[in-house]
Amino acid sequence: MGYGRAALIALGMVCLASSPSFARSVKSGPPPAQITGLLACRAIAGEAERLACFDKAAAAIDSAVSNKELVVFDKEGVRKTKKGLFGFGIPNLGIFGDDDDTVEIKQVDGVIAGLGRTVDGFIFRLQDGSRWVQTDAKVIVIDPRIGDKVLIKKGALSSYILSVNKQPGVKVRRTE
Repeated sequence: MGYGRAALIALGMVCLASSPSFARSVKSGPPPAQITGLLACRAIAGEAERLACFDKAAAAIDSAVSNKELVVFDKEGVRKTKKGLFGFGIPNLGIFGDDDDTVEIKQVDGVIAGLGRTVDGFIFRLQDGSRWVQTDAKVIVIDPRIGDKVLIKKGALSSYILSVNKQPGVKVRRTE
């Protein structure tokens, strides 16, 4: 599954999550039936029967993945998707596991691909396609240029701080 497709699925899940009880129900419960079936094969004593069980379970998983009924992420895939969603206020829906600290994204690096201006400051378009708008009136001493490196960090109270070429940061919010 491509990075963009995973991001779209995650954003779609956000639209479905209209209540906190939904978010809790997503991460609770047993694994999908296809995984449960695969794990049950380990308990079969006979080699031929166990192999037949594994073959059947593998075919069920393959079919579910092909029909997009089952989506499998590894930790690197989760990290890439979370990085792509960095800056959006998405609740913990449990679709990326338990959201433990080992895959929490606290900052991202980027390169400016486009610039614009607002009354308050700048609009930054990064090479990864994300768009960040300055929300405070702080001045960036050396005006940013296309190709400059930026660092965006989580700030207090769901805010984000963008720093251009290691200059003091400005508050930003992600819009795309």
